[in-house]
Amino acid sequence: MSSSDNQLKFLLKEIGPEDWELIKQLFGSRGACGGCWCMHWRREKGGQAWEKAKGEPNRKAFKKLVESGEAHGIIAICDGRPVGWCSFGRRSEFPRLERTKAYLRSQNEQSGTAAVWSINCLFLDKEFRNQGFSQKLVEAAVKAIRKYKGKLIEAYPVPLTKGGQKLPAAFAFTGPEIIYQRLGFKEVQRLSYSRPLYQLELR
Repeated sequence: MSSSDNQLKFLLKEIGPEDWELIKQLFGSRGACGGCWCMHWRREKGGQAWEKAKGEPNRKAFKKLVESGEAHGIIAICDGRPVGWCSFGRRSEFPRLERTKAYLRSQNEQSGTAAVWSINCLFLDKEFRNQGFSQKLVEAAVKAIRKYKGKLIEAYPVPLTKGGQKLPAAFAFTGPEIIYQRLGFKEVQRLSYSRPLYQLELR
């Protein structure tokens, strides 16, 4: 699937086992952000366990997931260069969500968790930020989830500001609320100002 903005042509591609080098090139030596390597939601524990996992342990773990075909994601490519990333998958693939109070589901809903999909991480090369490409990545992720016959998608966006101050980029990796609102996601829970829970029902 291709799209164009500002005269640039992009390929939005669902990753396969062969795409590790593209992901590695995009994420760079810092693993996208502080050694995360898109493992934040995939690791069950935070705190000291997370600190120990940052960097090489996360890189190895994510590489294994990608090359085995277990990781889902959309990568944006411009003239052969990877410039953007959106992570998605079944909610059950991201155990840290179950340890985040703001995103806990009610007891009645937990039995259906396996059927729920999650869009939970966005990363763009700094040259391509604030130009609308995050929304295109999320759109592509929604399309891919439709292909997998998903019926309910969750997202965990953040407000653009808090107390009148713009949130630092490091806290906005799940994407801004506005792009999910534009795509029809609805806020279903807000236990914390900065951590609303959004859902989109697919028909």
